[in-house]
Amino acid sequence: MSRSHFPVRTRIAGLLAAVLAAVALTTVPGAPARAAACTGTSGVTVVVDYAALGGGVQVACAPGDPATGIAALQGAGFTVTGTQRWGLAFVCRINGKPTAATEPCVNTPPVTAYWSYWHATSGGAWSYSSSGAGSYNPAPGTVEGWSFGAGAPPSIAAP
Repeated sequence: MSRSHFPVRTRIAGLLAAVLAAVALTTVPGAPARAAACTGTSGVTVVVDYAALGGGVQVACAPGDPATGIAALQGAGFTVTGTQRWGLAFVCRINGKPTAATEPCVNTPPVTAYWSYWHATSGGAWSYSSSGAGSYNPAPGTVEGWSFGAGAPPSIAAP
């Protein structure tokens, strides 16, 4: 190999390392899911509504007392991907949806196609979150909701 190829390989290796580091910072796997609502105050129930993406609704339990809405989502077994620019301050994908072909997760998602974040008491009405999921502390026994689209609440009642 000639010396002229070394700098190109070094630059490609550096670029690849930077891309992998960015992905590692924005994709956080969840814990194994408990595929049912929590009972009583045993944890925080998480509802994820994929209906706008051609899917259904999943309900799972994040046991204990998760410190944030993101921790509840992950603790319920969901994989969360943030944006390259803002990390998990903007949830871009939940369990790989929407796909990278639909949403590259570079900047904030558009207002017509994003994961909106909701709160409810068990059996209560959904309330749009005024706080980001990284700073909101859900109480055990409450319900966190995520719905993809233009800001509509999850399509099921809070379990």
